[in-house]
Amino acid sequence: MSPTPSPAATLRALLAQPTCHTMPCCFDGLSARLIGLAGFPVTFMSGFAVSAARLGAPDTGLISYGEMVDQARAITQATPIPVIGDGDTGYGNAVNVKRTVRGYAQAGLAAVMIEDQLAPKRCGHTQGKLVVDRIQARDRIRAAVDAREEARAAGADILILARTDARHIHGLDEALARAQDFSEAGADILFVEAPTSVEDMRTITREVPGIHMANMLEGGATPVLPPAELDKLGYRLAAYPLTLLSAAVKAMQGALEDLSAQRDPGSRLLPFEDLRAAVGFPEYYAEEARYADARPANPPPVSPPKA
Repeated sequence: MSPTPSPAATLRALLAQPTCHTMPCCFDGLSARLIGLAGFPVTFMSGFAVSAARLGAPDTGLISYGEMVDQARAITQATPIPVIGDGDTGYGNAVNVKRTVRGYAQAGLAAVMIEDQLAPKRCGHTQGKLVVDRIQARDRIRAAVDAREEARAAGADILILARTDARHIHGLDEALARAQDFSEAGADILFVEAPTSVEDMRTITREVPGIHMANMLEGGATPVLPPAELDKLGYRLAAYPLTLLSAAVKAMQGALEDLSAQRDPGSRLLPFEDLRAAVGFPEYYAEEARYADARPANPPPVSPPKA
């Protein structure tokens, strides 16, 4: 029997396919499980969504490395599909970046995203974000790549997704220069955040060869395009970072409004049987039965202990 490929190997094979893959983003084990059950081949652990779901707080650098890596373990254990993890700025200097990459690899993530924002980082489509200088940005990715190679030598594996937020602050040319630096440093996937037009998006993939990710944030600065159009523009991944979180919040707010108004929220709910299936009761019962069937039908009585 062939060994099961690692999450990183599975992601590499996926990225080798000449098509744009739709990637809904998750924030906990349940959302990750649902993405896999829906047939999507890859997901992304969104820092914005994890901060919201775990802390009830905005994505402004409040959540820590320890909390993110703990969430990553829960997510990777809940789904067999590869998961890319948001590693923010790497949580410190280049040495911290290496620790982040190693920790994310040990948590079972297929890739880690490292960005060039100045700490405390912010959501790429909100106000107040700043970036470090180009040399420091490149050094973060160099450190991440070094950690990737050290992980491989130790029998682990992970890909590096390099992100720049320079477009919003310094313009597209600076963002392109940084993406090129990241590519030359050895990054596996490139992400220029917050282009504001289709022409910007086309320029990014044309001017910087490599595997590119697009961020399809509803209500954000970047045009939300159909996957077929993103494919034509040269993107290999289309992330939907807040679609599931937004849908979940809207549904919960609606149910709470019904309960507050003493209305029955039943029309908003899954049937209980479907909810049990969504969280994995059928698989649990099948596994439980497998071991129950191995027990004798009439086990011998247990003798009392001798005095």
